[in-house]
Amino acid sequence: MSDMDTAAATTDIADRVEAVLARTPTGLLIGGSWRDASDGGTFDVENPATGEVIATLASATRADAQAAMDAAAQAQERWARTSSRARSEILSRAFALVRERADDLALLMTLEMGKPLAEAAGEVKYGGEFLRWFAEEAVRDNGRYVDAPEGHLRMLVTRKPVGPCLLITPWNFPLAMATRKIAPAVAAGCTMVLKPARLTPLTAQYFAQIMIDAGLPPGVLNVVASASAASVSEPILADPRLRKISFTGSTPVGKDLMRSATDNVLRTSMELGGNGPLIVFEDADLDKAVSGAMAAKMRNMGEACTAANRLLVHEDVAEEFVDRLAERMRALKIGNGLEEGIAVGPVIEAKARDSMEAFVADAVERGARVVVGGRRVDGPGYFFEPTLLTDVPRDARAVTEEVFGPIAPVVTFRSEDEAVALANATEYGLASYVFTENISRGLRIGDRIEFGLLGLNVGVISNAAAPFGGVKQSGMGREGGAEGLAEYTTTQYIGVEDPWSDVPAAPGDDTV
Repeated sequence: MSDMDTAAATTDIADRVEAVLARTPTGLLIGGSWRDASDGGTFDVENPATGEVIATLASATRADAQAAMDAAAQAQERWARTSSRARSEILSRAFALVRERADDLALLMTLEMGKPLAEAAGEVKYGGEFLRWFAEEAVRDNGRYVDAPEGHLRMLVTRKPVGPCLLITPWNFPLAMATRKIAPAVAAGCTMVLKPARLTPLTAQYFAQIMIDAGLPPGVLNVVASASAASVSEPILADPRLRKISFTGSTPVGKDLMRSATDNVLRTSMELGGNGPLIVFEDADLDKAVSGAMAAKMRNMGEACTAANRLLVHEDVAEEFVDRLAERMRALKIGNGLEEGIAVGPVIEAKARDSMEAFVADAVERGARVVVGGRRVDGPGYFFEPTLLTDVPRDARAVTEEVFGPIAPVVTFRSEDEAVALANATEYGLASYVFTENISRGLRIGDRIEFGLLGLNVGVISNAAAPFGGVKQSGMGREGGAEGLAEYTTTQYIGVEDPWSDVPAAPGDDTV
């Protein structure tokens, strides 16, 4: 590209950035209207690739959170009576609008979160699929009407919306985490208060406007971004009208929210931390294994709860696997995700970059060897090199803790039993990956491994039609699939008088 072409491209991006930021609401969405915070407070949103402030948003107070809860509660009864077809059509229109405005959404995500533009475009497609899936599921949330076994009555079993929900989303997938919660809530007939992450609220703000444009009635979705998470969560969790909380984020925060949720016995969905193992057996197709490791580890700069946090590799193939993976990781281009050809953007903030340094220093101090990377990148923004570690001891922090960044520690094993023991040696149980050409072994590992998700010879398994969630301290409940809709409904049983009870029996007929 010539200097003139580069200058033109830079100008074009700058114009697009200015335009999309101008189209993004910066207020609080309460009862169908965007408004300022009750005390006029604001907070800034930074671009982690540059450290520059890109937007200033209204910062919700406790009073604003209460107003949002009031709006959700007031809208609940009417919204619950809305036909499933009407809710389905709103989601279908939202899906079409997400596709139509995909460039805006992708650009916003890259600006506020740092992921490369191509990855952001992939998230728009993935996040939109939850709207399409739950638009289809909304009209299929069936109950049943059957005879009681004793024959003296009929049993009518129905599915009803659980009621007003508090939805709290993380910063790493700003669109997909919002659609994965909002879409099933809309499909089920629940109203919502959404608290997006302080670091990346812009995409959620933009998407909320899409839902309004798609015809969502006032008060069904309320959005209260805030510099103080407690200012939003505490008053809403204490409100007796709240019926459910759905949270995606760290395990410590999830535990605190669960404690608060017990006071009102709330329905609770928690998608928490992970320490995912990626197991490579001696019979694995190494091309598949390396590609799978790259996808599972480096997607979103490793800032994903589904990331392959630990690479457990059979000692017979460890050297070749490390050599191939190192070659792939060295080729990754680091930089601002708005630039062409960038594969690795910044980590989310300065303390995340500092954390990466601490993980590497701890591993090296314990005897690990840095094969690729291992250092921060100088300059503006919060960049850290894609890092491959080998000879990593099993007590290194990079093995025992969730890294949430572009660091891949390799640990070797000798037997299937040892691999399973290593994989399960964590309090977490979200995503896991196994590479083997022996399908019986792969399924056997699935039986033995303590994780809610397993990718067999693949490194990316998330899908709107699949139930997503973990076990142990990775949480409870499922998002996506038919299970995702059930999380927002409650079951009601009605015993109905047998319609034949007042019909005289025919002579000799004992069946009536």
